[in-house]
Amino acid sequence: MYQLKLNGRAPAGIVNGTAEPIIATGAIISDIPMIDGVESSLIRTGDDVGLNADEGVLEIENVAEKHVVTCILRNKGKILLLRRSSEVGSYRGRWAGVSGFIERGEKDSEAARRELREEIGRGKARLAKNIEPRMFRDGATTWVVHPFLFDVGDRKVRLDWEHAAFEWISPSEMTDYPTVPGLEQIVCKLLE
Repeated sequence: MYQLKLNGRAPAGIVNGTAEPIIATGAIISDIPMIDGVESSLIRTGDDVGLNADEGVLEIENVAEKHVVTCILRNKGKILLLRRSSEVGSYRGRWAGVSGFIERGEKDSEAARRELREEIGRGKARLAKNIEPRMFRDGATTWVVHPFLFDVGDRKVRLDWEHAAFEWISPSEMTDYPTVPGLEQIVCKLLE
């Protein structure tokens, strides 16, 4: 890497999922900005990227970051999927968990409970697990998904306008449903 720097061919910066010690050492010696811990699938060829290695920040220009919750409900080995209606702003007709935007100043756990009440009329559900947010890129949007798993004692669902149908399925059946991006990975992680 140092040789690349001497020949004027070094990269302007390095972005890693996990930095190997030899790469980190080469970047330091060559004075090349570098950060790690970045989900590289979020970056697309042609993206304008701003890299601040001193603060460990990577910004992708013209890509909005939206924080949402996704709640997976479980009852006797089955999970709830909801088919998004034609009236919603994104992923019409796709299957999802109970999901929605986290409002300004709202904790993700509060947003999860609010979405359960609004979308399916469930005031009571026992939190079984929540995991670190997952990020998925779709065009000019990076979705930061805050996943939650709730156990419920029955399969009662009262749909609102955001959904056209629901199904209680075995997790192994998810591949039969066209879902929102990343839902299958989220369900797998929540059920580990």
